[in-house]
Amino acid sequence: MTKSLREIDRETVEKRLDTLIYDNRVTIAITFPLVGIVLLLSGQQGWIPEWLAFNPYLMVIAVTIMALPLIGGLFPLTDRRLLVGLGILVLFTWAIEITGVQTGYPYGEFQYERELGPMLFGLVPFFLPVFYFPILLNSYLFTLLMLGPDSSFPARYLTTLALVITMDLILDPGAVSLEFWGWFDGGLYYDVPVQNYLGWLLSGSVAVFLLTISLDHEAVFDRLRECEYFLDDLISFGIFWGLVNAYFLNTIPFLLAVVLLAALFRVEWFDFAGLGAKATGGALGK
Repeated sequence: MTKSLREIDRETVEKRLDTLIYDNRVTIAITFPLVGIVLLLSGQQGWIPEWLAFNPYLMVIAVTIMALPLIGGLFPLTDRRLLVGLGILVLFTWAIEITGVQTGYPYGEFQYERELGPMLFGLVPFFLPVFYFPILLNSYLFTLLMLGPDSSFPARYLTTLALVITMDLILDPGAVSLEFWGWFDGGLYYDVPVQNYLGWLLSGSVAVFLLTISLDHEAVFDRLRECEYFLDDLISFGIFWGLVNAYFLNTIPFLLAVVLLAALFRVEWFDFAGLGAKATGGALGK
C-alpha cells in the first residue's frame, strides 16, 4: 500500500527531529543546564545584568530546547487521544495554578517573584505547561523504565505520582532560592510549606491520571527501548536543580537529585540490557 503525502511528511519530520537531537545530545542535556546555572547565579550575584540572567523569554526557550528529547520521543506516538489529553492538561495546569495564586489553595499562599514569560490574566505564567509537562512526562517515562510494560495501571499511577512529588522536592527549594517564587509565611522545608506538597499530591493525582489515560503505555515503552535520548530531559533536570541546590546548600534536594540521576543510569542500563534492546551506553550514549 502506498503511503500518503501526510505520512511521508510526518516520517520526514520525525527523522529530521531524531537526527537533530541525536547530533546535539550533550549540548541539549548537559551544556544548556550548565550555561543556565552560570547565567542565573551570575545575575543573582550582580555580576551580569538581571535582564540577561533572568530574561523570561530566554528561560522559556531554554526549557523548550531541553525538552526536545521528550518532544522527539513522543512525536511518533502523537495521535488525537494524546493531543486531547495534553490539551485538557494545559487547561487544568492553568486553572489549578490560578486557583492557588488567588486563594492560597491547594499550595499555600505564594506569589511569583520573577517574570517567567507573559502572565495569563496577570496571575500565572502563560508558558507554565512548558515547565510542568516535563516533570509529568519524565516521571511517567521513568516509571515505565522501572516497572516495564506489563505493570498494572495502579502501579504505574502511584509510582509516577511518587516521582512527581520527588521531583518537586528537588525543584521548589531551588526555585525559592533563585527567587522565582516564594511563600508569604515560608515553610519548614527550605522555606517551602508542607501544604505545597499536599497540594502537589492533589493536583498531581489528577494530572498523572490524565496523562496516563492519554498514552498507550506499551507503545511508549517500545519507543523508550528504541529511542536512546527519550529521557535526556530528566538528566537536564537533575543536573540543573541538583547543582542549584548544591550552590545554596540545600542538602536534601541536592541528594535527591543525585539519587535520581544515579537511579536513572542504573535502571536504564539494567532493564535495557536484560530486555535485549539496542545498547544505549548509558543515558547519554557512549
